[in-house]
Order: sequence, then structure tokens, then C-alpha cells
Amino acid sequence: MRGLYCLFVTLLALLAVPAAAESPAPPGAGPHLAITLVAESERPAAGSEVTLALDTRPEAGWHGYWLNPGDAGFPAKLDWTLPAGVTVSEPRYPVPGTLLIAGLMNYVFEKPYAPLVTLKIPAGLALGSKLPIRLKAAYLVCSATVCVPESAKLTLDLVVGDGSIAPAARTTFDAWRRAIPRPLDAKATWQVANGVATIAIPYPASAPLKDAYFFPLTMNAIDYAAPQQVTRDGDRVILSTKGKVAGALSGVLRIGEGQGLTVTAEPGVVAGAAEGGGATESGGVLVATLLAFGGAVLGGLLLNIMPCVFPILSLKALSLARGHLDERTARREALGYTAGVVAVCVALGGAILALRAGGSAVGWAFQLQDPRMILLLLLLTVAIALNLGGLFEIPTPAFVGNSGGVGGAFATGALAAFIATPCTGPFMGVALGAALILPWPAALAVFAGLGLGLALPFLALGFVPALRKRLPRPGAWMETFRHILSVPMWLTAIALAWVLGRQAGINGMTLGLIAGLGIALTLWVAGRRQARGLSFGIAATLALLAVAGGAIAFVERSAAAPVQTAGSEAFSEARLAALRAEGRPVFAYFTADWCLTCKVNEAAAIDVASTRDAFAAGKVAVLVGDWTDGDPVLGRFIEQHNRAGVPLYLYYAPGAAEPQILPQVLTPGLLSDLARK
Repeated sequence: MRGLYCLFVTLLALLAVPAAAESPAPPGAGPHLAITLVAESERPAAGSEVTLALDTRPEAGWHGYWLNPGDAGFPAKLDWTLPAGVTVSEPRYPVPGTLLIAGLMNYVFEKPYAPLVTLKIPAGLALGSKLPIRLKAAYLVCSATVCVPESAKLTLDLVVGDGSIAPAARTTFDAWRRAIPRPLDAKATWQVANGVATIAIPYPASAPLKDAYFFPLTMNAIDYAAPQQVTRDGDRVILSTKGKVAGALSGVLRIGEGQGLTVTAEPGVVAGAAEGGGATESGGVLVATLLAFGGAVLGGLLLNIMPCVFPILSLKALSLARGHLDERTARREALGYTAGVVAVCVALGGAILALRAGGSAVGWAFQLQDPRMILLLLLLTVAIALNLGGLFEIPTPAFVGNSGGVGGAFATGALAAFIATPCTGPFMGVALGAALILPWPAALAVFAGLGLGLALPFLALGFVPALRKRLPRPGAWMETFRHILSVPMWLTAIALAWVLGRQAGINGMTLGLIAGLGIALTLWVAGRRQARGLSFGIAATLALLAVAGGAIAFVERSAAAPVQTAGSEAFSEARLAALRAEGRPVFAYFTADWCLTCKVNEAAAIDVASTRDAFAAGKVAVLVGDWTDGDPVLGRFIEQHNRAGVPLYLYYAPGAAEPQILPQVLTPGLLSDLARK
């Protein structure tokens, strides 16, 4: 239907305009990094040194940057105004954390931290002399969705005295000093061969080493986002990653939680360094890409059995049988359909990568976190269901189920891919999660693999005449079958109306139903015109756009109750840490109202009597992360487990360092067995 095609394309454009115009506003007012200038002694002695701390406390969900911010961001700029003769050292920072976003590595602080500086007081100052210390700090602070440049004017008034330190201040500053990396008194060595940097760092074999990671202070000497391989070789630590030839290399080696060593490495030869590592790593990326591509193809293939996709595929397949197309035309339609599917999948994947590069913690099906998109999908499924039910016909160019050439096949494939995103297949999570940590060309290839899998059945029908010959012969039964296919589309519309109610409240769902009624009435009038031999009509097309566009303009998000099963709690990393500290097993799962696989698992495996009884007997705590609205904090946690979205199921056994990542298709037996371990 030309009108339906216009509705689909034009409404996407309407949605894009407000989405592009919106910019997320930071929550709350005031600075997102609260910085206080603190002195260890407020009465430093003349001729002595006193330590100052920039006591920095990020707002929840925000982070500041280390001296080397990594691939993005910039470090704080400190502009001191000091009394005559007073000097200040460069800041010494604690060991940062890593934050990988869309292939960009950031070195950040997400928890309170305190850079330290040393203030040198000149000799000969009289007791009681005032020392006004002024600091203007300019810095960047970011959340998962937005970055904000901020500044702070800090003041501290010291008085020349006896240098005494209060016990409480000494305790606080000792804790801050322990977080500052200690200098390594031995020189390290590093070399670069075939694009691989190998760093040999002297470190006693008997010394503990946990979560080792090298944070470079020398800019651009190594690839920040590249994986780091760490091995122990006697009294040294060997670290390998991507790098390039340069001079001396300095940085911080993390040796444990909040502990590190300042390392300086000179160029040289590292005994035992692997040759040809660049080729090995390149091969590893290729293997990872091929595995992810295969998983995406399989996941896309499975999407064809979902209720929102199967009717479209079925009618396109039957159109081949009904149309008696020659080989060339059948192949062209198959290629057009495939091109439409792949184009939408790659476009959605590219949008995800672009948004994540900008700091947003989005994943697959991110567009469904917007109630306007849910409303658009609802109106499209209503229109498709009415077409399948015979209320109106789609004139050339065809959109669903009619012979409309390559253009119609392309549009059909685009629609199939667009409405398939809520139906995340059980093999897609790992593949799409891998796509988000691969280089962007490889990632886009994985998204294209998803589209290829979704298009594969129709592609096979177009290119294999034997398969087309197995299709049923045309007849009156096809009209009945077409009407039957409207049922799963109506079920999809009902599900979308429920999701709209969850996101926009009862008023939003009512608005969606009213808009659906308006669409139905418009299509009924157009169908009556067609029955009299007239065209669909430009007036009907404009009415469709007016009804849908008006509804989308007025729908608003409302607060919805989080998804929780009986006996569960809302997920937070703090609650997870508390439960694990108690030694309790924890089952944490992440879901969304628009995720079909999530809802099936919850109904069939999680929220059932046998699972609840087994969890109660095993004292398993259940935490639920509701990602319906795209919570960026949850999004980043999901990303840390190499998933592009929901569902994600984690089981934390007591004392285990890492969770067990469960399959995306659950059974009550699987969950009950976990509770009995």
C-alpha cells in the first residue's frame, strides 16, 4: 500500500526530528563533582611541606577523569594562586578504573577519590603569617549519557604554625596516600614488534597480583582499548598489548583493588617476547568476528518464527507461488527483500555504535525504550493486521504480500527487520554483545549477519527453484490463510499496547488505542473506495499521517512500576555487593517489557512455583533489573558482561569471583539445579 509505505517512512522521519533536537539534561543542579580542598595541617611550619587533598566526590552515575583520560575526555586543569614563595607540586592521582564505551577506553573515577599535592612553605615566615591558597579547577564530568565541562573555585586559608596534625586528619590522609601508586624502584623494559608492545616489569614472584592492568601516562604509546595480556615470569610481570615504537614509557601498574605501582620503562629487548603478535591478534579479531557473525545469522534465522515476522515472511513466500515469477524476477525480489532487511539492521547497529561513542549506554532494541516508537509500531501492526484481514488492499508498489517488484520487496524487508527487534532470539545476545567490543567495521558486519539470517528463508526461495516448487499451489485457501495470519499480528498489537501502557501509563495506552481506531476507520474508508474500483486516495494517506503524527506528538513517558517477581528485589550494584558479602547465592536477571524472550522466560521458568520453592530452600536472593526505559546504569552493567541488551541472566555462587552467565532460554529445572548446588 502506497499509503502504508508513506506512513512507515514519514513517521520515522517525524520521530527523528524531536529525537535529534532533544539533549539529555543532567539530573539535579550544581556541580556533579563536589570538590573540597583539604590540608593535612592547617598550621604548617615555615620551611616545611604540607599535603593538600582535592577531596572529590562524584554524583551517583557520574565520573571524573585521570591524568591520562584515555580515548576520550580530558584531565582536570588546576590553576593555583599562591602566596609569595609558596610552591605546589603536580597532582598525584590514585589508581583509576576503566570504562569501555563503543570501543573507546576511558580512565575514570566513579567513586570518591582524592588527588594529592605537596605545598612547600618557604623558610623564615613568622608565626601567625596567613597563607591564602586559591585554586581554580576546570574539568570534564560525564554520566552514561552526557558530558558537562565544569569548574570550581576553591579556597583554603592556612596559618604558619608548629606543623601539628590532628589525629583524625592523619588517619584520613594516610588512607588517601595508600591509594596513590607507589614508585617502582627498578626500571622496566619494553619493546614493540609487529604492532605488539611487550612490557617487562620487575615484580617479586611471591608478591600478590590481582586484576593487573597497565594505565599509560605516556600519551598514545599503546592502544588504550586493546586487550592486555598479563603473565608472570619469575620475578617479573609480562604485559602485551597493541602499541607503537616510542621512547620511554611511564604509567601505573594495577596490582590489586585500589593499589598500584608507578612504572618507568625504557626501550629495549624483552626476553621471551612473542614475535608476530600482531598477526596473532589480528587473527583473533577475525575469529571473533566470524563467530559473532555466525551467531547473528542463526539468531536472525530464528526471528522468522516470531509472531510479528512470520506473517510477513509467509505472505512474501506465497506471493512467489501466486505470481508465477520467472527466475530473474524471483531472484531480484529476493535480493530486494534481503537488502531492505540488512539495511535496517546495519542502520540500527550503526546508530547504536554512534550513540555509545557519544557516551550513551544503549543496546540492541534501544529505540523501543521510547514510547513514541512503541506507538509507531502499534499503529503499523494494526494496519498490517487489517490488511491481512482483508479490510483494504495494498496497491502497487506492494508492501506486504503483493507483487510490487524490487521496491516493494525492499520495503517489506525493511518493515520485517524494524518490527523484529523486540523478539530477541536466544542466539543473538552473545553475538550482538561481541559486536559492541569489536572494531566498528567488524561490528557492522555482525549486524549485517543478523539481517542476512532474517532474510535467509526468502533469499533461499528466490534462488532455489526446487524450494519454490514445493510451495502449495495457489487457490482459495490462500485468502483464508491470509486472514489467519492476521491473528499473530493482532497479538503483537496487543503486546505493544501493553508495553505502551507500561511506558506512558493508562493515558498513553488509551491515546494509542484511539489512534489505532482512527487508523482502522481511515483504512476502512479507503477499503470501501477500493471495493468500488477507486484508488486508495491521497486524502486517506494524509489522514493516516495526521492521526499517527498527532498521537506520537502527544504521547509522553510516565513512571511505571519496576518489573518484579514474587520474593525479588530491584537490582542495584550496592545491593548485589551486600548480598554477596553475606555469603548468599544471588540470581540476577535483566529484562524489559518489550523483550519477548524475557517475558517467555519469566512466565515459563522464573516466576513458577518450582523455581520459587527451590530458591527459597537454597536461600537464593533474586534481583531484577528492569531495562524497559533504558536505565544507563543498568545498561553499563549489562555491557560489562558482553551483552548488547536483554535478556541477561547471572548466577552468583557464594564465594565465586565471577558470575555464571546462564543461557538465554531458561527452564525451571536449570534454575532449580542451581539453587541445590
